[in-house]
Amino acid sequence: MNAIPPADPADPLAAFAALRTPEGAALLDELRDHDPARELATATRLRRTHPAALVSAALGQARLRQRAVAKFGAEDAYRMFFTPNGVEQATRTSVAVHRAGRFAELGVRSVADLCCGIGGDAIALARAGISVLAVDRDPLTARVARANAEALGLQDLVEVRCADVTEIDTAPYEAVFVDPARRGGRGRIFDPEAYSPPLSWATGAALKAPRAALKIAPGVPHEAIGPQAEAEWISDGGDVKEAVLWFGEGFTPGAFRATLLPSRTTLASDGPLPAPPVGPVGRYLYEPDGAVIRAHLVARIVEECDGRLVDETIAYVTSDVPYESDAVAAYEITDQLPFNMKKLKALLRERQVGVLTVKKRGSAVEPEELRRKMKLQGPHAATVFLTRVAGAPTMLVGQPVKRA
Repeated sequence: MNAIPPADPADPLAAFAALRTPEGAALLDELRDHDPARELATATRLRRTHPAALVSAALGQARLRQRAVAKFGAEDAYRMFFTPNGVEQATRTSVAVHRAGRFAELGVRSVADLCCGIGGDAIALARAGISVLAVDRDPLTARVARANAEALGLQDLVEVRCADVTEIDTAPYEAVFVDPARRGGRGRIFDPEAYSPPLSWATGAALKAPRAALKIAPGVPHEAIGPQAEAEWISDGGDVKEAVLWFGEGFTPGAFRATLLPSRTTLASDGPLPAPPVGPVGRYLYEPDGAVIRAHLVARIVEECDGRLVDETIAYVTSDVPYESDAVAAYEITDQLPFNMKKLKALLRERQVGVLTVKKRGSAVEPEELRRKMKLQGPHAATVFLTRVAGAPTMLVGQPVKRA
């Protein structure tokens, strides 16, 4: 006979409470490596010895943990708890650690984490030695955040409170972190004033604190960024993950910054940069990291590599000299062709190219369509860039430059 009452599948709080019992914990351990493709058979087997609602909740949580490994790593993900929105919206651990590190480097010892979600940022802050008040208005989400702090042994540093963040007194804390919800019933929200809470409220809360960080979507228009903020775009492994507005002592109002993880390479400017020169394609082509592009810092790359843009509207940088940086992917260009499928096909056949990487900026051609039309055969590989050079549709063919 079961020691706990069956969880009500219509009551997410009851379902979560059931998962935290010894029976629920044992079931989650058993499901750690389960194959989602065999879920029906697994569920049928487990329901012979466990309540059906508990089995359903455990299988759902097991799926979420498997998804969360990409953000949190297996060691943490399989000890933590998640909600569907929590997995989707949680900060990747590497990014949260970077942000917590910036606070710690400035000597911050306490942070009010508003809209804490399932607690990813609170965990990173606590591991940096910072005391955290984590606040979320959703009862289930707050319970999950509390459970995660306990599961990772951080409960002494993380206080979780279920409350409306607009009613929290942040005066006792040395810094504030705000992560507004940027998803609604119809998906992503692009208007910052439609965030929950709105960007204007979050900015006001940030300006009241000695120091603050405000997480925003990386595609936010630059004109929506107030002059009091230092804006930072963060990429991890070449993928842009988020943008952060920093306020207060230790940050530079009006500055733009691009940070590239895992190396933490940083490019920055104290304000808008002058338009870079435009010129002919040289021996090398440099593709700036997305965070550099979002931060409008491509001109910094142009300056550092003694280069130029291939077109004033395209973020491809070219130079006659080699340049190595974590901020770019580098290619040696062997051929420049006007846009012409037949000529490209003939060139690739002549070079015996069987593997083609297609990159594009300023072109409507779909990479898969182009590869299909090329009918590739051969032992060699190449990269083709579909772009514009001085306004003209152009194909550039080359090879990645190997890093020293």
